[in-house]
This record gives sequence, structure tokens and C-alpha cells, in this order.
Amino acid sequence: MLESVGALTGSPWIYAVVALSVLLDVFLPVLPSGVLVITAATAAAASTTTVTAAAGEATRQVPSLLALTLCAATASVLGDLVAYRLAWRGGDRLDRAIARSRRLTSAQERLGAALSRGGGALVVIARFAPAGRSVVSLGAGAAHRKVKEFLPWSAVAGVAWAVYSVSLGYFGGQWLGAGWLGTAVSVLALFLAGALAALVVRRPAHASSTPPVTGAPAGT
Repeated sequence: MLESVGALTGSPWIYAVVALSVLLDVFLPVLPSGVLVITAATAAAASTTTVTAAAGEATRQVPSLLALTLCAATASVLGDLVAYRLAWRGGDRLDRAIARSRRLTSAQERLGAALSRGGGALVVIARFAPAGRSVVSLGAGAAHRKVKEFLPWSAVAGVAWAVYSVSLGYFGGQWLGAGWLGTAVSVLALFLAGALAALVVRRPAHASSTPPVTGAPAGT
């Protein structure tokens, strides 16, 4: 297993695998794209990786941190845009599905208000929360938010997430070694950031959704 992972992270194919994983996990949030990015970055914490072949030993350069970051960030933004466009064209069926989901309805309302005020921090924070990227991208498309309102914040979110994930893997590998321990600690830090982001995203939702339901005056 370790040899297989090492061979993949030492190959240019790692960029394609990372890009595909990040691109698709907006539709399948169970895909471990963050774990894969961290694993590749942990491998990059070592200067080289040694691959044993039948003819002897060959030294192969590990993934470039810059290329890995750009790959993950670009795939993140492209995935957001695909989900956004699909939701935009989703029609009545998607609208009914969103209406049945309190989470999606709340996210759609809050996202619209945030983007109208020019403050898309919600998009950035939600990128770190479990399934938050899916909720925000689909919600923005279903609400027919303008692409110029959504895209810049999606780009900021994608870059922030990619830089954070790559940094976790790299520094975890530097401090704890480019092995399973460094990877595990870095992944744990990613999950903790996701839990914190989910908490931050949820808290305003209850406050913003309460006034319309109860009819109480909206506070400032």
C-alpha cells in the first residue's frame, strides 16, 4: 500500500488524480480530495522519493508544491462553476428539491443576502465545511445569482482551501516526517477546520431564519 501511494505521488499522474478528485467532490462530497491533496503535499515535504525498480534504484522528484496548489485551486473553481451552471438550469425539479431541504433553503437565502451586500465570506468559510461547497454552489445557481457575484468568491475559496491543505501536508511532513503520522495529523487538522467552519456557517443561519418564520421584527 505504502509503495503504491509513494509511486503515485512521485508520478506526474498525481496532478490529474488530484484535479479529478477535487472537481468531482462538489457532487460527491464523500470523495477524500482533501486527504489526497494532503498526502501529495506530505510527499513533497521530502526532497526526493526513491523508487525501487528491477534495474536498480531511480530517484524521482516529488510533486511541486506550486503545481499541486494551482491544480487543486483550479479544479475547485471549475467544479463550483459546473455545479452552479447545472443548478441554474435545474428548473422546477431542482427548485422543489431545494424547497424540501431546510439546509439548502437557508443557505440559498443567506448566500443571496451576503452576495447582494458584496460580502461573500460565506462562500469562503463554507468551502472548508463538510458538503458546504456543494450547498453554496448549488444554492447560488438555483437562486440565479449573477456569476460576477459568485465567481470571485469561489476563486478566493478555492485558493484558500488549496493553500491551507497543501500547507498542512507540507509542514506536517516537515515536522513529523513524510509518513503516515505526518499525514494523519494534517488530515486531523483539516477535519477540525471543517468542523469549525460548519459551526460558523450554521450559527447565523438560525438567527437569519427565525424572523421570517415567527413574524418577529428583524434585528440589526
